[in-house]
Parts: sequence; C-alpha cells; structure tokens
Amino acid sequence: MNNKLFIKDINVRNKRVMVRTDYNVPLDDFGNITEDTRIRATLPTINYLLDEGAKVIIASHLGRPDGKSNPKYTLEPVALRLQSYLHERAKVIMAKDCIGTNIKKQIDEMRYGDVLLLENLRFYPGEEKNDPSFAKELASLCDVFIQDAFGNCHREHASMIGVDKYVTSAAGFLLKKEVDYFEKAVNNPIRPVVALLGGAKVSDKIKIIENLAKKMDKILIGGAMAFTFLKAQGFGVGQSVIEDKMLGVVKNLMDISKRNGTKLYLPVDFVVAEKFVSNAETKLVPYQEIPEKWIALDIGPATTKLFSEAIQDAKTIVWNGPMGAFEYDAFSRGTYAMVDAITSSHALTIVGGGDTDMAFHKSGKAFEVSFISTGGGAFLKLLEGGVLPGIASLSNKKN
Repeated sequence: MNNKLFIKDINVRNKRVMVRTDYNVPLDDFGNITEDTRIRATLPTINYLLDEGAKVIIASHLGRPDGKSNPKYTLEPVALRLQSYLHERAKVIMAKDCIGTNIKKQIDEMRYGDVLLLENLRFYPGEEKNDPSFAKELASLCDVFIQDAFGNCHREHASMIGVDKYVTSAAGFLLKKEVDYFEKAVNNPIRPVVALLGGAKVSDKIKIIENLAKKMDKILIGGAMAFTFLKAQGFGVGQSVIEDKMLGVVKNLMDISKRNGTKLYLPVDFVVAEKFVSNAETKLVPYQEIPEKWIALDIGPATTKLFSEAIQDAKTIVWNGPMGAFEYDAFSRGTYAMVDAITSSHALTIVGGGDTDMAFHKSGKAFEVSFISTGGGAFLKLLEGGVLPGIASLSNKKN
C-alpha cells in the first residue's frame, strides 16, 4: 500500500470529505448495538478530519437489506453511538437517504466540523451491483474520498471501488493500521512466527494454508478442519466433520510444509460427544481413539498444552478461527485456553476473523493482544496472499 495516498498526503481543509466505514455492527432484537469496535476504530480518521475543518460525510452499510429500504437496517443506532463518542466536539446528523438532491442540500447546509451519517448504502441495489451511476451519485457528494472500511475491502461494491473513479481517494488511519499490522505479522515478521488456524472447513482455508506454509515457522491446526488432516494420515475420526474431496489436497499441503521447513502441529486429544447439543454427554479421548459414532467438538487439554508450548518462543503470532464449537460452553475450553496462552505471550499477536474476535471479547481479553482486525473476509483474503479491490482502487501517489 506504500504507493497509495494516505489521508495526511492530501489537503482536506474546508473540503467535503466522504469516509467509507464498515459500521456493520451487531444489533440485538431491539435494535441496540451489542458491540461497537468497528465504530471506535474509525474515530482517529473522523477526529483528524474534524481537526482539519472538513465536512465529514460518512457512508456505510449494515446487514443485508437486499437493495430495499428497511427500518430494521437503519444506521440510526450508529449515529447515536457515534455522537456519544464525539460528545460535544461535533454534531452528528443522521441523513434520511444516501443520495439525491435532498442529501446534497443537507451537505451544503452543514457546518465545517460537523458529521453527516448517510443512510444504509445497501438500501440501493446499485451498491452491491457496483452500478457506475450509483457510484457517481455518491461521488457528487464529496471532494475527497477516504477509504476506512477495511472489513469490506474484499468486495467490489460501488462505494468501495467506484467512487474513487471520480474524486481523489486515500486510505484512512484504520485502513493503514490494518495493513501495517498484517505486513508485520505475515510479510515481514519478527521470527519465529506462528499461525494458529481453526474453523470448520479445509476448503475455506486452503489458499491460506498454502500461502502461510511458505512464510510461517509453525502452523497449528485446530477446529473441525483438523479431522481432514487426521483422516489423510489414516486415522479414524468417528462422525466428525471431514471433507473427503480435500484429502489429496491436505496430503499435498503437508508435503509443502515439510519442503519449506514449516512445522505442522495437529491436535493430540479431543472432547467428543454423541450429539452436537449444549447438554451432551462428553468425554476426553486421544486422537487415535475417537469412537466410531461420536463427534469430536473441541481440542483437549493435552492439545492446548502442546499448542501453548509451540507458541512459547514465538515473536509473532497470527490467529484465525476457533479451536472448537465454542458457542456451547462444553466445547469452548480449547478456544479460551488458547486465548489465555496467547495473551500471556510476549509476541506481537494479530487476531482476525469474526468468531476469533468474538472469543477474545467474550473472554474479556480483547485489549491484551496487539491487534484485532476489524475485517473477517478481508483479513482472510490477505492471508491468502490476495489483493483487496478496495485498496487497489485508491489513488496512487505521484512520483
């Protein structure tokens, strides 16, 4: 991203500045925000623009309203929460739409140093379809476009890659922070560097493992995808989730890791149950003894000890994906044990992915790691070694 403009590279004083944020925050049944990390993460960019005397126009999406206006997905709760963080420093105005003559008039009447939050971009089908006319309408509202929606940068939507075709665009503080931490963790890490990977399917993480097998010193595999690795080595896994079509791919991954000198760690014991229910009878078994009709749903204590020792000398740790079905207490201990191990480490630690993020927040230890990414899909795309369209489309620096 070194060749892309940064917010400090351009003059925003007395300009209409649109900031694309990712305010896709979780809401309860009453429309109350239950977790606001993504809002707080954008405050450095917003405060900088307020200090520079800009008119701040914030654009975001929330949920999946399918291109139609729906009060269930209004950004009004976000406006209230944002106002609480800005206090009396700036007035946050909630718009009733995100494009149109009324919005242009509202922006004209804004004071420099105020904030206008546009209504949900996904109320228009043109957003997700990357409609050029919708992008042009958004661009007509501003003089400068700032990209700070890292969590949406893997999507080719109108507000992500279309607006900056018409106005100068640059990265905000959050976007730069996300990319900088990723570079420190994966592309230019202090070694030894360890990746802890969990989740359900190998097919979802295949490109990630292929990429990291060339860059990591150690890769620790947990979650349900560990069973495909065990099956590929000839072990029985009972009724645990596996992907038979991926067995050959997994064998190849193990070969790639070996050739690159990357040590691959797999679980050595599991918590198993006959059924995946919250009150299931459970027992602990070594990996060679998963009962034929039982399901393995979490790593066991011997594995958490093995994994904890494997990261003990790490200088850099990257974690994506839980170690088990941690939504149920009976199968959450492995994930939380690794949260404890990682927060006790002195390594630079980068955590990414919605479930992993949730585990740290539920444990109350979210502030004890170096960095928790605000992007799920975007973080995964970077782990794969991919290019994020929302970054690639930003204006380049002039030589």
